[in-house]
Parts: sequence; C-alpha cells; structure tokens
Amino acid sequence: MEIWPAIDLRHGKPVRLRQGDYDQQTTFGDDPVEFAKRWQDSGADRLHLVDLDAARGDDPAANRAAVERIVKATGLPCQMGGGVRDEETIVALIDAGVSRLVVGSRALKDPEWFTAMCDAYPGKLAAGIDARDGLVATQGWLETSEVTAIELAKTLREKTANIAAIIYTDIARDGMMQGPNFDGLGEMAAATDIPLVASGGVTTYEDVEKLVAMKMPAAIIGRSLYDGVMDLSRVLEIAR
Repeated sequence: MEIWPAIDLRHGKPVRLRQGDYDQQTTFGDDPVEFAKRWQDSGADRLHLVDLDAARGDDPAANRAAVERIVKATGLPCQMGGGVRDEETIVALIDAGVSRLVVGSRALKDPEWFTAMCDAYPGKLAAGIDARDGLVATQGWLETSEVTAIELAKTLREKTANIAAIIYTDIARDGMMQGPNFDGLGEMAAATDIPLVASGGVTTYEDVEKLVAMKMPAAIIGRSLYDGVMDLSRVLEIAR
C-alpha cells in the first residue's frame, strides 16, 4: 500500500484543518519544505499536497512557490489538490513538477470536462471525491451536492479509462483522529475498478493494518503524523 504523507498549505505555510473548517486551523511552523524533508528522511517516497487557498477560491498562486520548492527540495513524486478547475492550472502545476493532480469540485460539476482532461493528460489526473453522509461535498467542503460519491465514481469511470485514481475522503473523519470510514471505503472499492486512495481519519497503526488487509492501494495520512500519534517509518513498514 502506498503511503502519501499530507502537507496542507495556506499562505505558504503548513497547516491542518479539522473537518475542512478554515476557522479550526493549526499552523505547523513557517516552512513546508521542512516537513517534506522530514517525511522523506523517514522513508516517504511520495507526498500529497493540498492548496487550501485555491480550494476555497482565494489566490490560486498563493502556494505555488512553496509547491515548487517542495518538488525541487525532495525530488519526490508529489500529488496535489485544491482549486484545480481549469486546464491552465493543470498545465501550470505539471510544469511546476507536480506528478499528479487531484480535481474535486469541477469533476462533479462538469464530468465531461474532467474526463476529457483525463484523456488529454493520461495518468496525471485523479478525482478527489469528498463525501459528507455519502454525498459529494465541493468548493473546499463548503457546499454539499445531491450526488452520491459512488454515483460520481461510476459516472467518471464510464467516460474515461485514463483517470489515475480516486482520492476518497469522509469529511466527518478528516482531522478528527477517529479512524477512517472503512464501510464507505469498502463500498467505493467495490463500485469501480479505479485505484482508490483512502483519505481522512487514518490515525492508528491498527487503521493502517486494516487498510492493508482490505487491499487498499494507497492512503493519505496527515494529522496523526504531525501530532506524533504515529511514526511515519513504522507506518511505511506496515504498509510495505
């Protein structure tokens, strides 16, 4: 199982939010490169980046320099989400060295565009499906749609064979240190053959072991690493 340590960026600094709430932010120092190097030194061979400013429609370039510095400093494949809503952004981030981009809101609102972009940039785009009570949330989790996460996944799969992955997040679990929604992940895994990345709430070594037992292809881990609840090198041991 691949492990993607998360670095969430706001105004160029590494932060974490509780349940996507911008008013419940913890800032972890000034330099995200420091965390990128720390995770690399612990054995990480890939990183997951989130642009929180772009996700909610603020300055789309607020974290661009930080992203470029992380890519350059580590040389690791970096997956990035947050505010990827047009081809111009896709091209700019690929040019900045990002290996894979996560598209959330626009994939729901305009699946024709998203799947066309998947075909134009095969293997470069993943769908970020963030769910609240099974329904897809958009606009940096500020809005909830009437479409279920599984319906969206099936729709995207029907339209393209070139989608790289689905990053599936249960918002209720994100940043809450309560474990992932294993039932929701199992249902999503059964619904489509797109590689699935578990995100949100992966807190204990037991959580990691359970995901491995489920044959989950990958998991994103955030707050539990920052709070020292889990050691990344041990997580990687279990995952491998």
